[in-house]
Amino acid sequence: MFEDKVLKCRDCGVDFEFTAREQEFYAEKGFQNEPGRCPTCRSARKQRGNFGGGSNQGQGGERQMYPAVCAECGVETQVPFAPRSDRPVYCRDCFQKTRGFGR
Repeated sequence: MFEDKVLKCRDCGVDFEFTAREQEFYAEKGFQNEPGRCPTCRSARKQRGNFGGGSNQGQGGERQMYPAVCAECGVETQVPFAPRSDRPVYCRDCFQKTRGFGR
């Protein structure tokens, strides 16, 4: 049913084989598109965590943190978003208290 075919990698431009077995696997999983990257570039991309929305959260990367001062208690803290002057920022403890998660 499937036959091996040669595809060109969109990252490095090298030709790579998309085997009949791989095509069968893609069909079983319901994938609509052929792979656009060779196995080497796919592996490198996964290692870097550069896929799915551009965020490396959950991919083993460090999350960028921003300095802030808690609007409730005044302690210096760090938050995972760039604080804005029009919105209050809370430290972890004050945030939990304001959200009803107090201890």
